[in-house]
Amino acid sequence: MIVRIMGEGQLDVADGHFAELNALDDELLAELESGDEEGFRRTLASLLDAVRRLGAPLPDEVLEPSELILPGQDASLDEVKEMLSDDGLIPG
Repeated sequence: MIVRIMGEGQLDVADGHFAELNALDDELLAELESGDEEGFRRTLASLLDAVRRLGAPLPDEVLEPSELILPGQDASLDEVKEMLSDDGLIPG
């Protein structure tokens, strides 16, 4: 699956890693709903770090349709809330 981190680029993440990413996404969603800014910052950083660690960066000259778009590290709580679906940032 092609994942874009806003402001950084695209990574190809194998489907087998989505259980780990979904666990972080569930934690992030709970922190957003409770307004836990500190927890939100920590979990967003962990989620983005996991995508970077598990994914293979695509070259800048390659532009594939992104199946998933994640906010950048500096996104605010409100900006991330606007990006959410009922499942969080990561469907499933």
